[in-house]
Amino acid sequence: MSRDIDNLIYNGEKDGVHNWESISGMHFYWHPDWLHIAEDMTGHKAAISINKDNATHHDAAKVLSQHLSNQAKK
Repeated sequence: MSRDIDNLIYNGEKDGVHNWESISGMHFYWHPDWLHIAEDMTGHKAAISINKDNATHHDAAKVLSQHLSNQAKK
């Protein structure tokens, strides 16, 4: 499967949570505050980064697509 951003279907936003679905049926969710909360709780740093102060759902989709493409190459 190609990991292009065009293969992510944006399902919209509810209560600040953005949702995408891949053409294979996988769902991806993003909220600007989640990364910070997850890092604090686990002590782990994210595999990908996004500037949450200015980030839009379009920025998140682009970063997600790049991450999936890099994972597919491994």
